Amino acid sequence: MKPTIPLKLSAIAFTVLWSGWMLWMGGSYEPAIIIILAIVGSIAGFLWYRVMRWCFRLMHLLPDMSTGPSAAH
Repeated sequence: MKPTIPLKLSAIAFTVLWSGWMLWMGGSYEPAIIIILAIVGSIAGFLWYRVMRWCFRLMHLLPDMSTGPSAAH
């Protein structure tokens, strides 16, 4: 299993929980609101993944892709 798989799964969970929370807190269940929250939730999940991947590489919890065995030298 790749080391980034748990991070990707946690980003999906963050997206679902964040979107659900925003929908619940908004109280409006109109289709336009649901679509907007789904789009914004996807963006938030992607940004969360990128930031956490950067932080984990900075803390050496994930391998650096530029020095891995598949990196072209």
